[in-house]
Amino acid sequence: MIVVTGATGNVGRPLVRALLAAGERVTAVSRHSPRESPVAGVRHHQADLAEPRTLKPALDGAHSLFLLTSGDFLAQGGDLDAVLEVVRAGGVGRIVLLSSQGVGTGDHPSAPEDAVRRSGLEWTMLRPAGFHSNTLRWAGAVRAGRTVAAPFGDVALPTVDPDDIAEVAAVALREPGHAGQVYELTGPAPVSPRQQTAAIGEALGEPVRFVEQSRAEARAEMARFMPEPIVDATLDMLGDPSPGLRRVSHDAERVLGRPPRTYAEWAARNAPAFR
Repeated sequence: MIVVTGATGNVGRPLVRALLAAGERVTAVSRHSPRESPVAGVRHHQADLAEPRTLKPALDGAHSLFLLTSGDFLAQGGDLDAVLEVVRAGGVGRIVLLSSQGVGTGDHPSAPEDAVRRSGLEWTMLRPAGFHSNTLRWAGAVRAGRTVAAPFGDVALPTVDPDDIAEVAAVALREPGHAGQVYELTGPAPVSPRQQTAAIGEALGEPVRFVEQSRAEARAEMARFMPEPIVDATLDMLGDPSPGLRRVSHDAERVLGRPPRTYAEWAARNAPAFR
């Protein structure tokens, strides 16, 4: 049995599918009841990592755990050591942690990775770049007026397909040889917001106009749904990324035996969201 936390998210959903396709039994954990119909081979469990004891029933018979710590959990001072104590007591021997590329560059805190390292469990760290799917936030504007508004139009970063993250996670959860490994997961090439907009237009078969926001305009928009310190840190990384955040990694290809998917491939697959 493999337990997947964050099972309704951008990585969790394709990870559950990948594990099922490989013949694994899966317990899908989320904070809210799933909207989807039950799937054979998947047991659903509702739990909140902020209350570690709620995770305990999901661990019965499990040997591996995919661990996702949400931004809310970290912002509210969630106790990951307490979560890992429940995991260890439940007999789980292997953890795959969804971390972030920014931990390696010093742009994000390393506390979750530190907690997993000292847990005494076998671990693998996944450090993905920004997700291709982050651009779904443009979908409403594209549907309404075939327009994208974003800052830093020509700053390119090697964003990654969440399905590729999920497939790497599935390998690390199922197969030997990944203990103690840290995988930095990026797309095959840097892509800018202007290029992403063009790829969406190509997927739709009609042009989509790109409008470059000023930093102040982007900050005002983002501050409506994000804490201001996080907004400023995010804009700093997007507008003036460190060399580490710009670097293309080949870890996904080494694990999967194929190149990671491009942004254009993701846009073509997700075109219905922008129609």
